[in-house]
Amino acid sequence: MIRTLCFYVTLFFATVVTGTTVLVASLLRVPFRAGGVYDRCTRAWGRWSLAGAGLPIDVQGLDRVPPGGPVVFAANHSSLFDILVLYAVLPGSVRFVAKQELARIPFFGTAMVRSGNVVIDRFHPRAAQEAYRRAAAMMITRGVSAIVFPEGTRSRTGDLLPFKSMPFGLAIAAGVPVIPVYVHNTFQILPKGGWRLRRLPILVRVGDPIATAGRMLDDRDAVRDAARAAIEGFRARVDALPLPG
Repeated sequence: MIRTLCFYVTLFFATVVTGTTVLVASLLRVPFRAGGVYDRCTRAWGRWSLAGAGLPIDVQGLDRVPPGGPVVFAANHSSLFDILVLYAVLPGSVRFVAKQELARIPFFGTAMVRSGNVVIDRFHPRAAQEAYRRAAAMMITRGVSAIVFPEGTRSRTGDLLPFKSMPFGLAIAAGVPVIPVYVHNTFQILPKGGWRLRRLPILVRVGDPIATAGRMLDDRDAVRDAARAAIEGFRARVDALPLPG
């Protein structure tokens, strides 16, 4: 219970401090730059919140991320902790392509949008396509990598949900590789609808790039299937590991 309380208190203050900084910077029209205030705030929000939870993190495969250019990170999603972990550990300037509902959360949602994250309306395909076009333009002009959850929402069981194709159209439109990412144990730590934390290590496994150069939008299903296969492969190998003592 003490660990759970510490996490929520830290999450609250991390959100207030970084969110306020982002809002003030945007009001002062501070321009975006790699490693600037918006990057530092998003990364700090993830790292400070995770520090409050006191959970060990084991990351493998970051050396597979191509240096010097944006990518699309495609990850599984079953917990709030997925967002915190990916902000904290992924290299470079990274932003989420997230569901529109998050933008409606008071204060947090405004800060999220002002810091450059893109929100999509999952229930209106034309609006979603426009959001993905904005994300592609941001990646090309700013060199920002996008994080997408192809399942579209958090899994209620921890199992992988069907992957949607549209997030992979983003990578093709931007002409950047897709990097599959598997995040393990976050469902057990804090599932959707839960509130009390379990102490378990968080494992992050980063896969080989899936090239999109020269592909057409009609190829997005093939890219989707390759990303899912990589994530399922990581899942099978990690599930076979012995449980922590």
